[in-house]
Amino acid sequence: MHQTVLVFLVLFSSFFTQFALLSAQDDGTPPNVLLIISDDQAWNDYSMMGHPVIETPHLDQLANQSVLFKRGYVPTALCRPSLMSIITGQYAHQHRISGNDPSSKGMTDQANQMKQRKQDLISFVDTIPTLPGELAKLDYLSFQSGKWWEGEYSRGRFTSGMTRGFPQQGGRHGDDGLKIGRQGIQPITDFVNDSIEQDKPFFLWYAPFLPHTPHNPPERLLAKYREKTDSPHIARYYAMCEWFDETCGELVELLEEKQIRENTLIIYVTDNGWIQKSDSGGFAARSKQSPHEGGVRTPIMFSWPDRIKPSVRDELCSSIDLFPTILGAVGLESDPDLPGLNLLPNLLDGSKIERDTIFGESFAHDIAEIENPEASLLYRWCIHDHWKLILSYDGQMNRHEKSHAGREMRPQLFDLRADPDEQNNLAAAQPELVAELVLKIDNWYPVTERNVLKTYEKE
Repeated sequence: MHQTVLVFLVLFSSFFTQFALLSAQDDGTPPNVLLIISDDQAWNDYSMMGHPVIETPHLDQLANQSVLFKRGYVPTALCRPSLMSIITGQYAHQHRISGNDPSSKGMTDQANQMKQRKQDLISFVDTIPTLPGELAKLDYLSFQSGKWWEGEYSRGRFTSGMTRGFPQQGGRHGDDGLKIGRQGIQPITDFVNDSIEQDKPFFLWYAPFLPHTPHNPPERLLAKYREKTDSPHIARYYAMCEWFDETCGELVELLEEKQIRENTLIIYVTDNGWIQKSDSGGFAARSKQSPHEGGVRTPIMFSWPDRIKPSVRDELCSSIDLFPTILGAVGLESDPDLPGLNLLPNLLDGSKIERDTIFGESFAHDIAEIENPEASLLYRWCIHDHWKLILSYDGQMNRHEKSHAGREMRPQLFDLRADPDEQNNLAAAQPELVAELVLKIDNWYPVTERNVLKTYEKE
């Protein structure tokens, strides 16, 4: 009798989950999707993440309405490859946009060769499925605003957008799109009105140049933070974080005014980390371009009123999961060979994510060989439960070497539970664990030169 009841409960639970999925996908009203991507912001630079000074009331409110993964990560700590991973659901070594710019090293005719290499890079997005392209199968309208490196917005299969793109003047990473947020959100308002008029669901890419440099916040915000820090550079950065937060509030308010908030899935992530220097306008070590927590960790939020019950989760979550999760939310299946997970079932029923390891990689800022990401490889890393292993490589660096000056070339193993700031390298004391995690990394993304353990033993 006991076994019969147990079987019934299991079957009922499975049925309930499937019913919830059907309710989310097949009720005739496909959800709008708003993807918010901040630019150059540390994982703890929010009041909801415990920052003692920075105020982010609108993101705090969104977090209270979301499933919040405090242990969210991006696989690459540099904006262009990170954004490309979000839009395609692939790691950088798969989509091959491993850095921000092609390297000029060895060019004899720099102007023409650089132009061709930039065009070659942009062409990759034409060959890979993108979120806007997949959503177009269900007649979604899509709008690009903010950061976008891959040419004109249409190259990503957006139906409309702001960026003119390379080779247009100023078209390196956003041109007109970079005005969004800093100069209001009117283009987004116009797009939302248009989608309502056409009675079509929409996908909105909001990747503003915030809190990214130039750190030139409104004086009303800067004055507040001048009183809370002795560094003018930190004050400006803190004010930029709150300025970005205000624009997120404007977006949510727009959805509420148009009475479409209830059927809009809002997802939040940052493209890569940033630790503000106190003595200059630049970023500190172990942040942008780094595989350390300051470079790759981010809160990730999913908010869908009446569909997803708000909670705070401690599982590992990666931006590589956003592509399949968004497709799952609208009722589309993603390619089973994609590396990310469709988290929608876990978001709907609160079940634990059945994954204990996530992976990441970092390459030089400039791409040495377009068809061979390994030529620029600087790091591979994984997080297994609360253990993090970072492996270093000597990929070619044409510029930005100082961002990696003094980096540790031996394996770095950290216990993130006991040492969240990654100050105590435990690799020498845990050789068996290092070997286990190296094998996981090799099985995920094998490279031709693997001498890490031997190198460590020599030293």
